[in-house]
Amino acid sequence: MPRPKRPRCIASEPEIKGFKPRGAVETGEVILSLEEFEALRLIDYEGMDQSGVAQVMDVSRQTVGRILKAARYKIAESLVTAKRLTVQGGCYEMRGRGKGRGWRHGCRKPPER
Repeated sequence: MPRPKRPRCIASEPEIKGFKPRGAVETGEVILSLEEFEALRLIDYEGMDQSGVAQVMDVSRQTVGRILKAARYKIAESLVTAKRLTVQGGCYEMRGRGKGRGWRHGCRKPPER
């Protein structure tokens, strides 16, 4: 049995939910998780280094490298193969909520009502 995934801390959900190709027929969909989006935002947009991002997301530097590699591959796949890119899901928790509080999106089922 694999070890459970440790949730990654993210600042907030992005306002953009995805992108779709224009001028070509869509050939499918690529899902970019919220932690992959956050790693891209912090490293490529904000200009942080991997060790700084690791502290912010509360994971190891190697994990940030794996997340970033997966995110860049998914974006490239979406662009090259004309697939819709959707930002959703993942194993994360919102920064500032404190550990163990609230529902960790994508890591377990939501509480039943």
